[in-house]
Amino acid sequence: MAAGGEARGWQIRVRGLVQGVGFRPHVWHLAQQAGLSGEVLNDAEGVLIRLAATREAAEALAAALRASAPPLARIDAAEIAPCARPEGAGFRIVASRAGAPRAAVTPDAATCPDCLAEIADPANRRFAYAFTNCTNCGPRLSITRAVPYDRANTSMAAFEMCPACRGEYENPADRRFHAQPNACPDCGPRLWLRAADGAAMPGEALEEAARLLRAGRIVAIKGLGGWQLAVDATDEAAVSRLRALKHRPHKPLALMAAGLDDIRRHCHVSAAEAKALASPAAPIVLLGRRTGGAALPEALAPGIDRLGFMLAATPLHHLLMARLEGPIVLTSGNASGDPQITDDEEARALLGGVADAFLGHDRAVVHRVDDSVVQMTALGPQVLRHGRGLAPAPLILHRGFGDLPPVLAMGGDIKNAFCLMGEGRAMLSPHIGDMATARARRDLARRLGFMRALFAARPERIAVDAHPGYFASRLGREMAAAEGLEVVEVQHHHAHVAATMAAAGLPPDAPPVLGVVLDGLGWGADGTIWGGEFLRADFSGFTRLAHFAPVPMPGGDAASREPWRNLLAHLHHAFGAEETARLIAEGGGPGLSRLSEKPCKSVLQMIDKGLNAPPASSAGRLFDAVAAALGLCFDRQSHEGQAAMRLQALAERAPDGGGGYPVSLGEALDWKPLWQAIIADLRRGTRREVIAARFHHGLAAAVAGTAARLARDHGLGAVVPCGGVFQNAYFLARVVSELEKQGLDIIRAPGVPVNDGGLALGQAAIGCCSPP
Repeated sequence: MAAGGEARGWQIRVRGLVQGVGFRPHVWHLAQQAGLSGEVLNDAEGVLIRLAATREAAEALAAALRASAPPLARIDAAEIAPCARPEGAGFRIVASRAGAPRAAVTPDAATCPDCLAEIADPANRRFAYAFTNCTNCGPRLSITRAVPYDRANTSMAAFEMCPACRGEYENPADRRFHAQPNACPDCGPRLWLRAADGAAMPGEALEEAARLLRAGRIVAIKGLGGWQLAVDATDEAAVSRLRALKHRPHKPLALMAAGLDDIRRHCHVSAAEAKALASPAAPIVLLGRRTGGAALPEALAPGIDRLGFMLAATPLHHLLMARLEGPIVLTSGNASGDPQITDDEEARALLGGVADAFLGHDRAVVHRVDDSVVQMTALGPQVLRHGRGLAPAPLILHRGFGDLPPVLAMGGDIKNAFCLMGEGRAMLSPHIGDMATARARRDLARRLGFMRALFAARPERIAVDAHPGYFASRLGREMAAAEGLEVVEVQHHHAHVAATMAAAGLPPDAPPVLGVVLDGLGWGADGTIWGGEFLRADFSGFTRLAHFAPVPMPGGDAASREPWRNLLAHLHHAFGAEETARLIAEGGGPGLSRLSEKPCKSVLQMIDKGLNAPPASSAGRLFDAVAAALGLCFDRQSHEGQAAMRLQALAERAPDGGGGYPVSLGEALDWKPLWQAIIADLRRGTRREVIAARFHHGLAAAVAGTAARLARDHGLGAVVPCGGVFQNAYFLARVVSELEKQGLDIIRAPGVPVNDGGLALGQAAIGCCSPP
């Protein structure tokens, strides 16, 4: 025992990601090395260590824990306090205690190198076993029913450990000590392969599944967080068949490869991108296609020069990929717009007309968890979808949030995720998705109830988006009425700014920042549609300083789906009805010429009369209009952001250099000079790639210039770029470059989506800070 005073009772309360990650055996090893007596246990708050030691020895152990946590652990706090002196000699790991849950549930983690070596070793008892795991990897959230995270509270409770696994589980020196999903071929989950009609298929499941994929068939696979659909990514006919059966004509498809070298055959991979791919989260990473690399079908991502690749995250996927020669498409098993399926019978009923075979197993998926998606940008890693491997790790907020009221925030109706905030932490849920279908809405309600029960969340307020038509907001109001809770309505773009501020660790009383919020649409404080906003904002409120000029959206929601409507509206706004008619008659470029095929006269009358043509300061609709002028997705977008993504891809193909189009600056940024320049270039026959690049450059200069002027005029030293338009890495890079030239600080939040997937975090932070 360390010297330095009389031994007495001391406890170390450890909070953070400390359950299910080998933390207790790690404590046991350190205590043994230090010759300490005491005990360690899991409880509802995290990990509790009790020592018979001096204060100095307790402090030394806490310091050692902070310096050498297990790979998947994250220590948020290690607090030392006196306690009753534990009885007995030696150091023990004791049974978990129940209580009101406050401990974090750890995200699912990709297979570690040690487990990979075991499944590849013919002499190992877990050779080729698809459910191998240890305390450093494997399922966590996806199998958890309650906390503390013990086997009895997971879907592994159905599998009784064999003597060999039990020995590992009970040995503190073993890396599987208290690994709750621990299993082997003798006692754990088992694979099966069935035909679409449910009949068992002959042969070894993985070998037969691989054979079917090589033959161009579609195989449904039960992954870590739900069912997936797989085809050979090099087989254009198979990819096209999957798209047709899934009714997903253009949206990019995710790919899985066996290793980094396999990905490098098709894409450029930077050091940062390789690190993300190989991380325990194992997300999908957006990568630039390699020119002249191994050919992959254009149908994987039509019109886009980036591919979303991931590495295998489970032994099942590793074993399958080892039996194949190239990458596979691996997309969620669901009808388009619906949540990913987790139930086996539901999968067979809903996917039976799509998949030729089902590769499944008998371990239940408790929580649906979609794959996370990230990309590298000028501001570092950017999360596009917050899912497997990232959620539900809590975000530690500035300590000033610790005493504020607990809040449940509902998010929006696009890319929905909700947030539980309290005691200085925020738990942003895994990606739930769009609220466009009844199945998606039921899924949100179910998962809200489940996660609130799992975390014993008792909010005092419910924060909702101010949009009167959002389902998530309506559900939040209904819950508040049923439970007698206060409702806090939060303006959409204010929430975007607050999400970044909270994730960046700013305090509740932080000085105002300049939020530059560019997205598709959000309900404005004046009852109109906003989407191109410059806000002076803090957690307690905001002021609109400038915005994009409002342009009608003829047909309302139809304008979000049909880019030609936005092109017509922008031309009318810039030039008036008579000049627009002349431009259409004269043609020029693929977009203007095709407008003559559309019912422009009746649509222009809608605009003039204000019939179903709400004005919107939307940045997203501006991108759609320019894309339509270039003939991109002119008639219709089959998925959100398609036109803007293709416009970005064109810009990225343009030669370096060249200026941007002019924009009329002021309190409302106006587009007439921009459209005059675009039309002139179209009539000169300028390449579409050059026009796309000039649009990006000009808009970036206008946005950054406006931000610099407003920051100077209003004494704001920091800028927060946020909103879905900033998922465009090409545009973001140019805005960042211009802002840095102006000497402005840029606040970033790499762990939270800039799109509506992060909206709930901002709602929660504002809800906490709102007066009663």
